Amino acid sequence: MVNVRDYLKKRKERKEERGRISYREKIKSHKFTIFYRMILVILLLAAVGTVLYIQWKNKVYTENSVIFSTEVRITQDSTLVPFSGYLLTYSKDGAGCMDIRGNAVWNQTFEMQNPIVDVCKNVAAIGDYNGRTIYVMNTSGVMGSITTSRPVRDFCVASNGVVAAVLDDTDATWIYLYDSQGKELVYFRTTMKDSGYPVNVSISPNGEIVCVSYLFVDSGQMKSSVAFYNFGPVGKNNVNNYVSGYDYLNSVVPLTGFLDDRSVFAVSDDRVMFFSGAQKPISIAEKLLAENVQGVYYGDEYVGLIFNSTQSSNRFRLDVYHKSGDLRQSIEFDIDFRDILFHDDQIIIYNESECRIYNSSGAEKYNGNFSKTTLLLIPQSSARRYMVVTPDSIDTIELK
Repeated sequence: MVNVRDYLKKRKERKEERGRISYREKIKSHKFTIFYRMILVILLLAAVGTVLYIQWKNKVYTENSVIFSTEVRITQDSTLVPFSGYLLTYSKDGAGCMDIRGNAVWNQTFEMQNPIVDVCKNVAAIGDYNGRTIYVMNTSGVMGSITTSRPVRDFCVASNGVVAAVLDDTDATWIYLYDSQGKELVYFRTTMKDSGYPVNVSISPNGEIVCVSYLFVDSGQMKSSVAFYNFGPVGKNNVNNYVSGYDYLNSVVPLTGFLDDRSVFAVSDDRVMFFSGAQKPISIAEKLLAENVQGVYYGDEYVGLIFNSTQSSNRFRLDVYHKSGDLRQSIEFDIDFRDILFHDDQIIIYNESECRIYNSSGAEKYNGNFSKTTLLLIPQSSARRYMVVTPDSIDTIELK
């Protein structure tokens, strides 16, 4: 015999359970719908962003316009240097820094016979060849000065203000590291007999690794050595902080440089070399050169070597190497160049009246003329804007 009351009660419970299940399924279905909609929106935004990026990357500019200009007076004896978006000027009498509007940020007077300068990001060092004073500045002002105990032959600066200086002595050459206030951090002695004569010195942006190119004679044969010194914790237990080095027979290495804290290149009369390592740099690539190098230019990621072109229609060829050592592009061009700049994804070739801009893939982005005689071109944070220094003005131009 069936109890009607129990039957109705169980029936009600089953109905309520089905309702709860149906409600949970509806919530679950709603969540999945929202999730799929979000994925679709993200994919659509990514697709739009990709299209816009490709359009921007492939956009070709045909003209430029001056959007701001201010009058300045550039003396004929001044040397002009790009300085992290600012203009650095120096001569035998002093140095100064100006912003894009032509405003003086700082000035430093001095007396030097043969001033030389080295720049790393927003820090610069200015010293006198054969002198004993090196000034260290950033884009805000003078950080300090260094007084050396021996004549200065060469120096380089890191982005933290550390300076590596090559100092001459009667029977030896010394390499000193100073902070921006002139404090001696470390030093070591080199001789022709033990290591050779230091031809070039460079320092990593963080001031920890120093690369020195030496020239020496071994058993009647000329050799060059590219040596690396680590002045961080890793190099403390090594003699003179020496951590690695490579020798090259019958070769002169007049130039070395850091692209970042772990990427180094060197150029000799017959090859270009690439090294990598934040502590003990090792050789990762070496390319022999069959032609004479006419110039070397580099940025944060690429190294460019200039050669005379073998094509009748162009006079020059720029071979662009990635910091990995791979040859990425060969750009043929026909203008006399004042300078070649690597800035972000741009390769800029210009002279007093003409400008060519390529991207890292070698595609031409701009081919045009300046309206005024151009002494210096300085890229700005915007990929289309540049500071143009002329004999009587600083202009801001924009590509269109």
